[in-house]
Amino acid sequence: MVTIKDIAARLNVSASTVGRALADDPRISDGMKKKVAQVAAEIGYVANRAARMMRGASSNLVGLIVPDIRNSFYSTIAHALSKCLEKENLQLMLSETDDDREVELKHVRELLGVDVAGVILVPSVRPHPEAVRLLKATPHIQLLRRYPALGEQWFGIDDTQALHQATKHLVDLGHRRIAYIGGLEEIPTGAARLKGFRSALTEAGAHAAGLEELGPPGDMDFGRQAARRLLAVKKPPTAIVTGAVHHTFSLLDELQDQGIEVPRDLSVVGFGDERGYKWWGPGLTTIGLPVSELATACGLWFVHQLKQKPAAWPAYTSLSPATLIMRGSTAAPGPGSGSSPPEHRARGARVAQR
Repeated sequence: MVTIKDIAARLNVSASTVGRALADDPRISDGMKKKVAQVAAEIGYVANRAARMMRGASSNLVGLIVPDIRNSFYSTIAHALSKCLEKENLQLMLSETDDDREVELKHVRELLGVDVAGVILVPSVRPHPEAVRLLKATPHIQLLRRYPALGEQWFGIDDTQALHQATKHLVDLGHRRIAYIGGLEEIPTGAARLKGFRSALTEAGAHAAGLEELGPPGDMDFGRQAARRLLAVKKPPTAIVTGAVHHTFSLLDELQDQGIEVPRDLSVVGFGDERGYKWWGPGLTTIGLPVSELATACGLWFVHQLKQKPAAWPAYTSLSPATLIMRGSTAAPGPGSGSSPPEHRARGARVAQR
């Protein structure tokens, strides 16, 4: 392994001079710093982070803990945070929990074991008490989801407003049998979205009936299964609104397989604004979320606090609104709404039996 002594030998200077140059010590001239950096690059020197920490250098690592990197929300968050932190010479370390609190605890221990500068996390449904205790000892902030025991620093989206707006749009079009496919109620975001769906129906009066299918937001097939159940009831919904990206994808797959014509047979409002949504069928009406902007704002606030080094981080909540993006997948209920042609229903039944 190439060491500081190898660089010093090349330049015929002391190892302490090289060490100070690499640490950007003001006692070393800019010219010497450039020479050291050039030789270090030429011979493949990599700084020993553990040794630097022992010498008192602060860590430039920031941990990001998310449930599911396959969800575009979290990959977008990771990208935005990485770019934001990079400008401050901070490096992002990504960990995935699959919403398993034991895995989450393991990642928290590992991140604190390398003495990260701080942790940004989308917490699991019920974080392990030990994870909560460990995080209290290091700078951290919650993103999207909020677990009260982890503190009062949180950047999120107004999930209740998002689903209320989407459901009200369907009510205003004249739909009275509206179904919701979303995340589990024990997940904070799932509970908030369900609340928005229900509140819009309540405001519409007793004539608006709602059907609910709740499942793990990371389940890639739940939307498909939920759609089969909803379309098989005696009085199927005339419209469906979703509250999770994966649920939206699998719902659309099922509707296509069953030959459901949107919006003639069924109006649909998706969740998130994936690149393919505008090209799907007539274009998918969907709930647009400012995920990248939210992550950037979170990163900037996080970096500011790291620089200020307050004795205790101040309570801070940032709530961003969602936007309903209007396309062609929603319309007033027509003659075919909620009652697909017999051949479509039969084909859907055969799919369910496979």
